[in-house]
Amino acid sequence: MKIPSFMLAACLLAATVPAHAAMPAQPTLKVTTLDGKPFDLSAQRGHWVIVNFWATWCVPCIKEMPDISQFVTSHADVRAIGLAYEDSDKADIQAFLAKHPVSYPIAQVTLDSAPKDFDQPRGLPTTYLIGPDGRVAKRFVGPVTGQSLGAAMGL
Repeated sequence: MKIPSFMLAACLLAATVPAHAAMPAQPTLKVTTLDGKPFDLSAQRGHWVIVNFWATWCVPCIKEMPDISQFVTSHADVRAIGLAYEDSDKADIQAFLAKHPVSYPIAQVTLDSAPKDFDQPRGLPTTYLIGPDGRVAKRFVGPVTGQSLGAAMGL
């Protein structure tokens, strides 16, 4: 797969930016994970939710995946969904995940059909932190760490 140069350059961003004004304060997200299970963001109310856009070719994305996994497994009130933001075959993403396992579900969204309530990522990784009330608490462009997630949650 040829990587667009603007995406590769954007993949290296490490800035934290506020959520986009046009995005709903309480976004909806209903996807089917790679293992065929439904994921509904609204069903996660009462928990913090990490919504992480990533790609198999994005080095900072790969680097942050173990941190997100560890953070989710060590905090009972935190959930996560990984959104593989690429046009690869499902089997290719599953093969990638066999080499880079995570503790949270993964769904695929294609470049031309990003979830309607989320801004199209300008760079990868892009992570939205959704509060227990279902509102966007923070948007990160660039890799996150357990420390940056914890700080955004006030932990």
